[in-house]
Amino acid sequence: MYIALFCVFTAVTYAAVIFTHLRELHMFQLNGYKTPEHMRWMKKNIRRYIFPALLLALQPVLYIVGASVPLITAFICFNACFIINNKPGKKFKKPLVYTARVKRLMTTFFILTAVFVTFACLNLRSTEDGDEVWGRNSLTYILINSALYLTPLLVVLANLLNKPIEKAVQNWYINDAKKKLADMPSLHKVGITGSYGKTSMKFYLSELLSTKYETLKTPESFNTPMGVTITIRRDLKPTHEYFICEMGARRVHEIKELCGIANPHDGIITSVGPQHLETFRSIENVLNTKFELADAVQAAGGKIYLNGDNELIRKKAPEYKNTVLYGLQEGNDYRATDITVSDKGTEFTVTAPDGESFRYSMKLLGEHNVQNVLGAIAYAHGTGIPLDKLLLPVKRIAAVPHRLQLLDKGNGVTYIDDAYNSNPNGCRAALNVLSLFDACRILVTPGMVELGAKQEELNFEFGQEAAKACDYIVLVGKNQTVPIYNGIKDAGYNMEQVFVADNLNEALAKVQSYQTSKKKVVLLENDLPDNY
Repeated sequence: MYIALFCVFTAVTYAAVIFTHLRELHMFQLNGYKTPEHMRWMKKNIRRYIFPALLLALQPVLYIVGASVPLITAFICFNACFIINNKPGKKFKKPLVYTARVKRLMTTFFILTAVFVTFACLNLRSTEDGDEVWGRNSLTYILINSALYLTPLLVVLANLLNKPIEKAVQNWYINDAKKKLADMPSLHKVGITGSYGKTSMKFYLSELLSTKYETLKTPESFNTPMGVTITIRRDLKPTHEYFICEMGARRVHEIKELCGIANPHDGIITSVGPQHLETFRSIENVLNTKFELADAVQAAGGKIYLNGDNELIRKKAPEYKNTVLYGLQEGNDYRATDITVSDKGTEFTVTAPDGESFRYSMKLLGEHNVQNVLGAIAYAHGTGIPLDKLLLPVKRIAAVPHRLQLLDKGNGVTYIDDAYNSNPNGCRAALNVLSLFDACRILVTPGMVELGAKQEELNFEFGQEAAKACDYIVLVGKNQTVPIYNGIKDAGYNMEQVFVADNLNEALAKVQSYQTSKKKVVLLENDLPDNY
């Protein structure tokens, strides 16, 4: 009987170890393989670790009482819960990617768990009549259980043990990418960073430069050291004349690290704002980190293009030489004026530093998109492309996926997909775009994250602003959206027109249920990653 019980217990427990490990590894990957950031995430999501912690605390009871059939059966049931909670099949927005690094982490993790298995097997003993009693000794069960209950910490430990290996691998790839760039002295490299707008700027600039030059841009959100390195090693060809490198950062000096890889000739800073304050700690750190790009460009003798409408950027700009300001306000070198916005698109007039002026039209919605396109026009013009040659390329620019992307799904419903990580300025801009429509205006949002100590305050303000622009508001997540709900209520909004959904599917079903004579326009503002 004990042999069968031990076999069932071991099979169930190690199936649970595998499933739990994969889920934890997925969250660790989403947290950028950063141990401090992942530990903060674990602290914020402490509830998911209460159950394994309680079971771990029960191990002394198992040791004292002994491995009886009822007790081991109970642990089999407990451990089966881990399989149910972490079973494969759940759809993720960004699933676990089995990179070489992930495979190395998995190998180290299973070596660590093998230690528990080894000691468990060494602890097996026989009965007096010579029949092996598999695991009757309670310590055997405790060791196997511990491999499961400690899985979250073992994932972190595996990463710490792999750190020297990962550093060596990363350095080899980075040095190889640098060598490839050094072998292309005629390649012109431009770095783009900002708290928001950098991905859109990258796409717009690529569209304009491609009219004259062979251009490569970092794909999607490949804005980390390894993302940039992969792009260079995999995609860069000898025929390329321009390389547009998006540079993201969550911590001080991360832009400096990226500049050390890409060695940009020129740079564009799209914005500075309260983004990733959990890791930056202060807006001053955000500002100084973004301007690490300007430091690198100035050292290289290149130009730095700055969004002159951003107050923080404008104040810091005089510290640098060879700057070009763009924006909607007076005093910018490249200025957009006479902006007209409709649900069909946007028109605006661009005036260059020499006074030359042209009127542009584009499919993109909103004044904030004018800023980004204007920055792309300014840089493209600076490379030698005449302003009039940019009229058609600007008209062709399409919305970047999940950034105020207009999607007409029929059945009287139009979606404005602004699901990519949101920020206070982006939220305001999206609400302004929503207000343009003569329709039933509906907001669906889980709110903003990674705003540190200001998160509650900024979400409260978001709720106040949403109350002015929307006919209906659907919040996603009861706990996450409390500050938004309070902001809506504080604005005197009719709270009968506010619904709090548990998930996005429930939110969209609620949108469909609204009865209105007007066409529905639904703003999908922000979509929290899987680790929220």
